[in-house]
Amino acid sequence: MINALITKYNKSAPRYTSYPPANHFTEEVNHKHFEKAVKESNDFSPNHISFYLHIPFCKKLCFYCGCNTCPLGKATQVEAYLSALKKELKTVIGLLDKSRKVSQIHFGGGTPNSIPAEALHELNQMIFDAFALTEHAEIAIETNPAYLDRSYIEALKAAGFNRFSLGIQDFNKDVLKMVNRDPSALPVDELMAMIKAGNPANAINFDFIYGLPGQSVESFSQTIRQAANHRPDRLVTFSYAHLPSVFKSQKILEKRGLPASSLKVTLYETAAKILKDAGYKAIGMDHFVLPDDELYIALEQKKLHRNFQGYCTRETTGQVYAVGVSAISQLEQAYIQNSKSVDDYIKRINGMGSAAVKGYLLDRNEMLIREAITELMCNKNLDLNNLASRRQLQLNNVLQALRINESELNEFINDGLLTFKNHHFQITDAGQLFIRNIAASLDPLQQNPTRLYSQTV
Repeated sequence: MINALITKYNKSAPRYTSYPPANHFTEEVNHKHFEKAVKESNDFSPNHISFYLHIPFCKKLCFYCGCNTCPLGKATQVEAYLSALKKELKTVIGLLDKSRKVSQIHFGGGTPNSIPAEALHELNQMIFDAFALTEHAEIAIETNPAYLDRSYIEALKAAGFNRFSLGIQDFNKDVLKMVNRDPSALPVDELMAMIKAGNPANAINFDFIYGLPGQSVESFSQTIRQAANHRPDRLVTFSYAHLPSVFKSQKILEKRGLPASSLKVTLYETAAKILKDAGYKAIGMDHFVLPDDELYIALEQKKLHRNFQGYCTRETTGQVYAVGVSAISQLEQAYIQNSKSVDDYIKRINGMGSAAVKGYLLDRNEMLIREAITELMCNKNLDLNNLASRRQLQLNNVLQALRINESELNEFINDGLLTFKNHHFQITDAGQLFIRNIAASLDPLQQNPTRLYSQTV
C-alpha cells in the first residue's frame, strides 16, 4: 500500500518554508524596497524580532549541501565579509522600533563555527545592546561537530548562545566519507557535557540526513539508536533534497548511488519508530522532541509555527530580519533576499548599504494562503472557519482565495491521508508523509506550476 502511495504522490512540490516559495521572488523587488519594507514591518505582527545571520564559510564542502556556502579562503575575505555583515546589521537595527523585543537569534550557514567565536560574540552583542530580549529568547547556532572543542564551546556560551545544533548527519563514517563530511572531532557525549556544563538548560539539537549514498535500514537504524541514547533535546531527520541542476556537487552523489524513494521512506519510518519508542514526539515533517519540549506543547495546543529557521512557538515567532549573503528577511508583508555572491554582497553593502537583489511583496490573499498552508504544515490541522474569523473575513472569501479541488481532495480522503468535515482539514498519520502534496493542493500557484521543486518523498 505504501509503495503504491509513493508512486502516486512522489511529485515535485514546494517545501513551504515560505509562501510564496523563494523561487517566485523577483528582481523587481530589490534594495529600493528594502528600507521601506523594514520600517513598515514595525507596524505588523508578529511584533517580536527574529534575527538570522548567515555565515557562508565552510572548511570543507559536503557534496549533499543545498545551502549557500563557499570554501573558507583567505583571512582577508572573511574579515571583509564580517565587516560588511556588521554594517548591514547596524543598518537594519537602525530601522527597527527599539521597543520591540528580540525572541530569536539564529546563526546558520555554511558553517558558523568555521570562524572565530569572538566574531560571533561581537555580532550578538550588537543586538543585545540595541534590544531587550523576551524571557525565553532563543540564541541558536548551527555547528559542525568536526570543528568543536572545549575552548570554542566555552566561547560560544560566553557569547550568549543557549541552543546548539550539532550537524552530525550520520554516525556511520563510511557514509560521511561518501558525502565528503568529517565526523565529530570529539565523542558526542563529551560535547554535550561541555555544552550543558554550568547551564543545564542549554538546549542541544542533533541533525541527520536520510537518503544519502551508502545508507541502509540497518546502518541508519544504528545511527538513530545511538542518537536516541544520547538524549538530545531535539532531533531532526532531514530528507535529502536532490537538485543537481541547482547544486552541481550533488551530481557526485548520483555516481555513488542514491537510495530509491521507497528506501528513503523506510529509512524515515524506521527512524521515526525508534525515536517514538525512545519517548520522542514527532513535530512537523522531520523534527522529534521530548514530551516536555515547548514545541510539542505548542503542537498539542495547535499553536506550532515556523519560519525559515525551523519550527517555533508563537512566543519565539518573529518577523525575521536576515543579514548576510543570500539571507532572506521574512516580513509579514514582504520577503527580501540578498545577493548570493560573497564578493557581490560585500560590494553592495559597502557601496549602497543594502545587498537586497530580489524579493516578493505579498497581497492580502497571499498572506491568507500563507497562514492556511503554515497552519496545515505545522499543526496537521486547518479549520477554515477559524481562519476566516482570525482574518475577519467571510468563509466564502477564504474558499475563493485557496485552490480547493473537490476531486483532488477526495483522492486524499480515499487514500486515508486526510479527513475533511465542516471545512476542517485533519492530516492522518499516513498523510504526514505526503503533507507537502496536500498543502500544494491548496496553493493557487501550483495549479499550473512553472518552477522547479524537489520530490516530496
